[in-house]
Amino acid sequence: MARLPRLYVPNIPQLAQARFAKPLALPSDPTPLAQLDLLAAWLREVALGQALEQRAAVHAWVLLNDRLVLLATPAAPDSIARLIQAFGRRYATRLQHGRVFTGRYHSALLQPGHWVLPAQVWLEHLPVQTGYVDTPQAWPWSSAAYHAGTSHSTGAWLTNHPDYWLDGNTPFERQARYSQRLAHKLLASQRQQIEHALSGQWALGEPAFLAGLQGRASRRLAPVPRGRPRKIRPEPPAGNT
Repeated sequence: MARLPRLYVPNIPQLAQARFAKPLALPSDPTPLAQLDLLAAWLREVALGQALEQRAAVHAWVLLNDRLVLLATPAAPDSIARLIQAFGRRYATRLQHGRVFTGRYHSALLQPGHWVLPAQVWLEHLPVQTGYVDTPQAWPWSSAAYHAGTSHSTGAWLTNHPDYWLDGNTPFERQARYSQRLAHKLLASQRQQIEHALSGQWALGEPAFLAGLQGRASRRLAPVPRGRPRKIRPEPPAGNT
C-alpha cells in the first residue's frame, strides 16, 4: 500500500519523532553521555541553521537512547524533513556509519491554544516515562530544564511557541507555571490522543479547527472510517404500504 504524503499546513506546529535504527545503548547499559552530548550539539547546529534560513522554528526537543523528538513549526512542507536529514547526516558520518533511522519520521499537526503545551509536556516527560530519570528537568538532553527555568543552556537556541509565552506575564511566571505542568503530568486520555495522532500521522485538535484546515492541508487530516459506507434505504413512494 502506498504511504501517505507528509501532512503539512502553513504555520501549524508539528510534533515529530524519528527512531534510531540502532539505539545508543541498551536499557541495562550506562547512559552514553558523550554520544548524547554530540547529538545534542548537532541538533542545536542544524536547528539554528534552519531558523536562520527561516525554514523551521524548534520549540522543544528531547534525545533518548532510541529516538529524537521535536516540537516545531515548519515554514515549508519539507522543513522538518530537511532538519532531521541534516541531523542524520552528521550522525551517519561522525558517529555511526550506515543507516541512522528505522524509517520515515512520524509527525502530527497540533492545534495552537489546545495541544501545543500538552504535546510539549508529553515530549519532555519521555525520559521519565521510559525510566531514565525521576523528573523531566533531570534529563540534560531535552528542553525541560530550560522551560522550567532550571537551566538556560538546554534551550537558549529555541524559539518558544506563543502558547508558552502566553502562559505568564514574566519569565519567572511562565517557568513556574510550566514547572507545575511538568509536575502534574498529563491525563492518560491526553497522552493516548497525542500518541495516537503521532503514530498515525494525523492532526490533533477540535472539530472546528480540523474543519478549517481541510482546504489548506497537504492531505486528509484523519483516518478514513473503517468498513463500507452505510447504505441508505430509499423511502417508499407516498401511498404505498
